[in-house]
Amino acid sequence: MAENLRKLASNESLRLLQEKLESWVKDYNRNSCDQNLNNCLELIEQVAKVQGQLFGILTTTAQEGGHNDGVETIKSRLLPWLEASFTAASLGRPVDGSVPSLQDTFDRDRQKEQGVRDQDVNSTLSATRNQLSQIQDDLAETGKALEETKKSSAISLLAAEEEINQLKKQLKSLQAQEIARRRNSASRLQEEYRTEQRGLARQNPDQRDTEAYEKQIQDLKNEIAVLSAEKYSHQGRSARSQSPSPEHQSRSDNYSRNRSASPSTAVAKIRSPSPNRSKVSSVARKAALLSRFSDAYSQARLDAQCLLWRCIDNTETVQRIIYIATVEAFHVAKMAFRHFKIRVRKSMAPSHAGPNDFENAVMDYIVCHLDQYDSQSSVNDVIRAMNVNPKISFPPEVDFCLLSEFIQEICCIAFAMQTLDPPLDIAYGADGEIFNDCKYRRSYDSDFTAPLVFYHVWPALMENDCVIMKGEAVTKRGAFWNSVRSLSRCRSRSLSPIYPRSRIGLSTISRSRSPSPIRCTLPRF
Repeated sequence: MAENLRKLASNESLRLLQEKLESWVKDYNRNSCDQNLNNCLELIEQVAKVQGQLFGILTTTAQEGGHNDGVETIKSRLLPWLEASFTAASLGRPVDGSVPSLQDTFDRDRQKEQGVRDQDVNSTLSATRNQLSQIQDDLAETGKALEETKKSSAISLLAAEEEINQLKKQLKSLQAQEIARRRNSASRLQEEYRTEQRGLARQNPDQRDTEAYEKQIQDLKNEIAVLSAEKYSHQGRSARSQSPSPEHQSRSDNYSRNRSASPSTAVAKIRSPSPNRSKVSSVARKAALLSRFSDAYSQARLDAQCLLWRCIDNTETVQRIIYIATVEAFHVAKMAFRHFKIRVRKSMAPSHAGPNDFENAVMDYIVCHLDQYDSQSSVNDVIRAMNVNPKISFPPEVDFCLLSEFIQEICCIAFAMQTLDPPLDIAYGADGEIFNDCKYRRSYDSDFTAPLVFYHVWPALMENDCVIMKGEAVTKRGAFWNSVRSLSRCRSRSLSPIYPRSRIGLSTISRSRSPSPIRCTLPRF
């Protein structure tokens, strides 16, 4: 478009047209009719050429503006002019001067639009004024309501203060009455105590001696129970410390095989306490539980190892599985004890009064009804936790259900240990930690100069922060990196055939049968 406009300006057509028009005016009277017509036609041809170029520029400009730009201008200026021109040409008369020009039409349309906009603005302004007046009225009404609310609040505050003063007076009078009642009850209790003391002083001295003898007999029974438990533990350790002959070894293998296959022994290993268990002192129950925990380490653990060795020929993996099973069993048993205690509290709360007596009654009930503990549910929870443990999760060689009897025994021991005061728990252990000689002892195949724990074999038993029984751990140089490599090997091991019991040699069993954990502190009487 700019190029066409530049060409039109450079041709100077309009200037030449003006010169021809002036010369024609001068020579009009001298020229003939044909000459005048020729001049007129030449001017018309030149004007037509200029109009053609201008219409081409108009078309290009409209196309550059798009579909909507320029439409109003064409409607308001071009179309009325074309209509007036074609009408005059068709009637054979010149264009009338009374016909409005394009500029006049455009100005008139713009004034109309301006008038419409002014009307819209005036209507909007009037509506805004109406809204403002309405808001002012609402504000005045809100102010009146606020004043009324303030007045009512002040009246309510005065009434509340008066009521508070009355309640304070009543409270003071009730406190005075309570103090007087307590004084009277204290004096009455003192009189009753003095009367009771006088009655006791008048009693026969033989009756007091009988009560003292009964108390001594009960203490002796408790000491006998503790000593019996210690004797049983020492006898079991001394019998296992003897090195058996091959014939006795095969008999023990058959016995352990029959024991693991017999369902009656599984029931016998779960010790359900009698209702008279609550009468035994906490010290005697503690000694019995320590003996059971020691037996679990020295016997039940080895039986579980024999079961796992049938499927897995890696001693490290077997010991890791047993240690993790023990830790998970303690954790699940403690959670089960908390839930069991909460249920007992809810059931006994309506019939007891006083916090001390209530707690003692709850613990006595739990001690007498340990057989109500659902150990099988805890075993299922432990197996589920072992299946998602990253160190031993989903080994292809073995199903953790083989350890159900071992896990059940550990859960029962851990559950019963929560009834002691204070309760017993196992120590936390992590691979790669610094070896603590106060908590653990090294296994036979450990590097005794290594400062780090490679993996744990058995957890230490704790009472608050004191070690009751030492655990067992394997120490090696570079324990952390070795534990990472062994973990990757444990996850990638392939399915191996069932490891027969007959292939377990005497040397393997004798090496794994390490002595019982060292008991650090044992109650003596």
